Amino acid sequence: MSTAMPFDADTTLMSEVKAAVETAGQTLRERYTSHARGVSLSEVVDEIHANDDVVLDVLREPLLRARQGSRWAEDELAGGALPPGEWWVVDPAEGNINHVHGMPDWAVTATLVRDNQPVLTVVHLPLTGDTYTAVAGGGAHLNDRPLKASAKTDLGASLVGTGQAKPGEDKDTYRRIGDSVTAMLTGGLVVRVSVPATMQLIHVAAGRMDAFWQFSDVRSGLVAGALLVTEAGGTVTDLAGEPWSAGSRDFLAAAPGIHAAALEILTPIA
Repeated sequence: MSTAMPFDADTTLMSEVKAAVETAGQTLRERYTSHARGVSLSEVVDEIHANDDVVLDVLREPLLRARQGSRWAEDELAGGALPPGEWWVVDPAEGNINHVHGMPDWAVTATLVRDNQPVLTVVHLPLTGDTYTAVAGGGAHLNDRPLKASAKTDLGASLVGTGQAKPGEDKDTYRRIGDSVTAMLTGGLVVRVSVPATMQLIHVAAGRMDAFWQFSDVRSGLVAGALLVTEAGGTVTDLAGEPWSAGSRDFLAAAPGIHAAALEILTPIA
């Protein structure tokens, strides 16, 4: 049976989700320092887990309460299709590695995924106070301003980006990342390689960047950006050019005018 919920109900839900994510963001901001924390691998990992735990403590209950019957996707590094129904896919510290190293590129994200399609998302950047939101069919916004994807039609004039989804990817994934960067350095104007995915995808949704691709199915880094880019008028597919869902094995979000050209470069590598 479909779990479809009217658009108006999703829109009403947004205020509760936004409030919960922004509150969680303040919690994460209080833990931020402008210098790196942790020297050894174990110390860095401990800092990352501590960030996750403190944010989840204030974020999980409000989200589950806001949408009765929804479930929680526990593993933020998991990929692949979710069971049918409504799931909260949350990254309590998207860009956690940046946070613990004293860099500013991090956020708190929460996305409601319905039958493997994101339908509502909030991405909050605590350091700037900016909040990116989207509801399926309702457009994408930065604070109260509508977002619009880039109007570029020339890949050669484009700023594009990629990055790894998680530590410990297999060697074939690393090879594809390297090959794709080399190819795009020739096909595009400038290539960014950075993490996390969401922090590049908000730029694609806002028209500041022109494309982002990833050889991974890690849901938590893609669902928020996928909805934001789609609702901003961008094109989101897998690297075979098929419609993207949470079950897709790879990902491309691009300005409509350069999507085909990006696919032409990336599909043989995928």
